[in-house]
Amino acid sequence: MEHNSTFPIKLAELDMLRDEAASYLKSIQWEQGARAKNKDKDAKDESILLYLSRANNGTNTAEITSVSKTILALKKRLLPDSVAIPIYLNQTLYAVQEGITLGIWIKDSYYDASGLSSLNENKSALDNNGKREFESKMHTATAFMLFAKAYKILHDLKPHASDDLSVMKQKFAGIPEVSLLSPLKGVSCSLFYYDKYLGHPEIIKSDKDVIDFTVVYFEALIDEIQLRKSALEYTETIEDRTYKLEKSEFAVSGWSNVFSGTAKSIEFNKIQFEQIVGNRDAKHFARRLTERMLSYDFIAKKNPFQELGGFMPVFMGYGIPGTGKSMLIAAIATRLKEHCDNLDIPFLFHPMPDTLISTFQGGSAEKMVEWMKPLQDPTKLIFAPIDDAENNLQERTAQGVSAGVKEVIGVFLRYTEGAYAVNYGNSSIGLFTNLPEMLDKAVISRVQGRFKIDGARTEHDFLDQDYIWWKKFDKTMPDFVNMQNPQGYKYLEDQGLAKSMGDILNAIEKPTEERVLETFEKVDKMHDANEHMFYASLFKEIQQIFPFFSSRDVRNIQSAISLRLTDFDLEDDWFENPDIYFKKDYDTKFGMLQELMKANMKGLDFSEIRKQEVVRYLDNVATIADTDFKRKVDARVNQLNIETEAREQFDGKR
Repeated sequence: MEHNSTFPIKLAELDMLRDEAASYLKSIQWEQGARAKNKDKDAKDESILLYLSRANNGTNTAEITSVSKTILALKKRLLPDSVAIPIYLNQTLYAVQEGITLGIWIKDSYYDASGLSSLNENKSALDNNGKREFESKMHTATAFMLFAKAYKILHDLKPHASDDLSVMKQKFAGIPEVSLLSPLKGVSCSLFYYDKYLGHPEIIKSDKDVIDFTVVYFEALIDEIQLRKSALEYTETIEDRTYKLEKSEFAVSGWSNVFSGTAKSIEFNKIQFEQIVGNRDAKHFARRLTERMLSYDFIAKKNPFQELGGFMPVFMGYGIPGTGKSMLIAAIATRLKEHCDNLDIPFLFHPMPDTLISTFQGGSAEKMVEWMKPLQDPTKLIFAPIDDAENNLQERTAQGVSAGVKEVIGVFLRYTEGAYAVNYGNSSIGLFTNLPEMLDKAVISRVQGRFKIDGARTEHDFLDQDYIWWKKFDKTMPDFVNMQNPQGYKYLEDQGLAKSMGDILNAIEKPTEERVLETFEKVDKMHDANEHMFYASLFKEIQQIFPFFSSRDVRNIQSAISLRLTDFDLEDDWFENPDIYFKKDYDTKFGMLQELMKANMKGLDFSEIRKQEVVRYLDNVATIADTDFKRKVDARVNQLNIETEAREQFDGKR
């Protein structure tokens, strides 16, 4: 279901609930369930689970605990000399209180939206069906409240927690029980075990541990609720809306676990395009991508390049191993980040994690939705690379492809085209692969821009690649590299950026792939290349050879041609003085780009560009279709050669 409406969470309304939240921190009562009590009876005494299960000394009465008292006790234990409550402990206590406050607000709003409020008022008069509905809605209200509470705590504390929480996660033994019976029981149960952990001397060794543990605990609480949510009913009024906190990035959007704010930009190594050797096509494409993304208008929530036909929500870079894919990803991110910082625009570098494929059924789809959700956030520019894309987006019909991969592809297709696909022109997904032929056909057909990452290709490229390496010695020991420099070439001169695709493609006249060339020449005899009929016949013929060639491919060719028509540089002074262009309103930007486009098109020949792009695309299709077969043949030939050689050596020795 799509999120179609946003409701504000007003700060003034939260202020009224803060006292209630504070009272939970002062004291809650919880009686452990029998299962939680009997957990891990045989374990050694120091077991944390046993410690938790003995929390009430084996008595059956409810125990009263106080998180705020425990935090004060921690302060005494960890920082006996300090007068004020130390910053991390203070921050944690405040974040937990704010989380509970927000949870109460969310619960109240669910009560009203789902009709639970009126059931609650007429509780005594309910028949059996009514009672069932009441209980069911109570469970859902409690789950949503705990989810929102944990979510807000993570939002506030995650930026301050340690990057590596693995040690803390190993100490943590899980949450023995989660109660969804009623909001009061839900909060009490979750705080009871949180408090017990905080009081365990092995868990908290320093004040920073308090923040780290709190993040680990409430992440686990979210996981527990995610596991139970499929059993909840009456969730429509949760899933059809987003609640956004006033004056904040924080939003609760259904059960989605990536709110604006935790999708934090991943760190990357800064790399300039000039440090990448060769790859002219890739560097040119990357530069155009960054300029286009930067033209996005945050007020209109659209990008003028989308209207001009020059924006690519999904693109692909492919090439043999070792030609600079990872460097290119870093260079695109570097360029975007530098310009965003300069223009004061929020930027999210959002690579797909390696751990996406889950062994649980449905787990991969959920993780993929979580990864793709932030791409629909219109408040920042987002670059989302998928490195080694063939691992997660592999051809679904191939043998042995896991259910997880199929789930991931299903989500990818749904979010890149179809009812779920929202593209404001502020985010772009880049598939990077050495094996494009192994990618799922439907995934490849979503790709609107493609380029080769082919590394060093000329003598100058190889010269520069070596130069980047040996100039390090030159810095530390000036005369150590005692070799002559080339004549008539200045190092790195060729590694700058091309002016336009025309510079790179002017050599392409005819296809290089045999079958495509043959078809091309056959159609050439029937029609002139500047007749529209030429392409209609060509596409029909190509379909005979490659049955998977479809209307979608033709659309991709059209968008490649549109890209060429917008293949112009933005003026240098626009970057130096953002007020000239970047800070203008949408219509002004659109007008300025149209002028540039007209000026640029004066030097272009439509039929020539069309020919170049069709040739480039068909070559590409053929290469991808062939490579898989060729690779299998090469492997077989190699195997036969090894066997023959081994036999000869064996016979020679006898």
